[in-house]
Amino acid sequence: MTASSDSDRNRLVRSACRGGFSGAAPVLFVPFCLFGLGVVALDAAATGLTVRQDLSDKDRARVETVTRPTSDFSAPERFERMSAGAATSRARANRNAFSDPLGNLSFEGEQDFKLGNGLFKKVWVSSPSSTQASDGLGPLFNARSCQRCHLKDGRGHPPEGPDDLATSMFLRLSVPPRTEAEHDALARKTLLRIPEPTYGGQLQDFAVPGLPGEGRMRITYEEIEVELNGGETVSLRKPTYSVDRLGYGPLDPETMLSPRIAPPMIGLGLLEAIHRVDIEALADPDDLDGDGISGKVSIVRDPATEALTLGRFGWKASNPTVHAQSAGAFAGDIGISNPHAPAAWGDCTENQAACVAAPHGVQERLGDTEAPDPILDLVVFYSRNLAVPARRDVDAPDVLRGKRVFYETGCVACHVPKFVTSRDALQKEHRFQLIWPYTDMLLHDMGPGLADGRPVGDASGQEWRTAPLWGIGLTETVNGHTYFLHDGRARSLLEAILWHGGEAQAARDRVVDLTSAERADLIRFLESL
Repeated sequence: MTASSDSDRNRLVRSACRGGFSGAAPVLFVPFCLFGLGVVALDAAATGLTVRQDLSDKDRARVETVTRPTSDFSAPERFERMSAGAATSRARANRNAFSDPLGNLSFEGEQDFKLGNGLFKKVWVSSPSSTQASDGLGPLFNARSCQRCHLKDGRGHPPEGPDDLATSMFLRLSVPPRTEAEHDALARKTLLRIPEPTYGGQLQDFAVPGLPGEGRMRITYEEIEVELNGGETVSLRKPTYSVDRLGYGPLDPETMLSPRIAPPMIGLGLLEAIHRVDIEALADPDDLDGDGISGKVSIVRDPATEALTLGRFGWKASNPTVHAQSAGAFAGDIGISNPHAPAAWGDCTENQAACVAAPHGVQERLGDTEAPDPILDLVVFYSRNLAVPARRDVDAPDVLRGKRVFYETGCVACHVPKFVTSRDALQKEHRFQLIWPYTDMLLHDMGPGLADGRPVGDASGQEWRTAPLWGIGLTETVNGHTYFLHDGRARSLLEAILWHGGEAQAARDRVVDLTSAERADLIRFLESL
């Protein structure tokens, strides 16, 4: 087969998969759907590759077989309980369910994992301090440790009242490009957004002694009633965001605000190990198959190499690696410089002169930054190797019925169930694993209801990366709440579904039209993930 004929075949197969989940014969074409195979890339121009180079012909056949979506909902699929393959954690599903190492991590790996865990929990202090290996906080910051945003390595939440600090949630800030240099930087992807001139890329509500914080995020909610088939009514809360107590003068009048809660940390190394060609094969930015789903890849620059590559992490897929995500979080969230973000003043701008001039925590005998090697590397290792818990109740009748509903309503069009990771992954424990993350890692237009109106790189103001669903059913167990979506507006899984619009509107409407029993089964399936 030529690359061209492979591409045509892939579009036809993909169209059959998505078209087959609605109408009178909802799973008619499922046995022939090859999600995540990496047979051919629909957006091959990004790499020039259309076939996974890590697979032999024998491997490719095995991958095609094991990743084929099921048409049998009478029993669990083989290996379905093991969400992350051999890397799955089989520990008890309790409050620490997101904090276990990969199930196949070596003894030496567990040692580095524990060291990274200690640094992930480390509470940083302001400079100067007698604890010189722990100072350098800020001067502006959102939290004093990684763990305080990623509570128990899980999901953050919006403030639950006027006195609740937004430690695990903050506002991203940017302004439209205005100069030729800014337009050029965005076009070349040396920048993905233009920071607000005074307050930088995010609002930091805390500061070291002697400096004011930048301001406080304020949220007001409007309740919106949604009627469901069967007479049930659900109230959605629509948030509006603003900032008060500004510490450094007014915001630019064109400032765009975008809220973010801290996402769960599980399975990041395995998501990084999904072969790029498999992700690109799912993209259809021009909706050539006419199914209404037009996911696209996010292309960003890797700060470590300056090369253009695939964005995978963050709510808008703006970071290519766990390493880049971690380095940016150290600098932006805690104000701790590191080898890949060496500014000791973090996100302070030149319009915040006192912040830039504040004492820093660089100790020359230890290195050139406040978190010199190997601190960042150990935190990255920890982040890459947090395990995904094993599924629960995979054989329960209501879970299996809910799985059928998940397929038939079209949720799998974006929340792609499974992949086989690359044989060339950086770490041996991540290689050639059958994983079930329920994401395509692509950007999708989610409609005006979820829009933040703030472009970032290839993501428009209405586009978001498909969030992985593995572990979502343990949110309440681990974090004590059920707040979902990028800003935690949804107070339940059903509310999260009902906020879906844009490319997901048809699937959302099918959920509205379900019977109460079918919706309950769907939620039970999600709770089992």
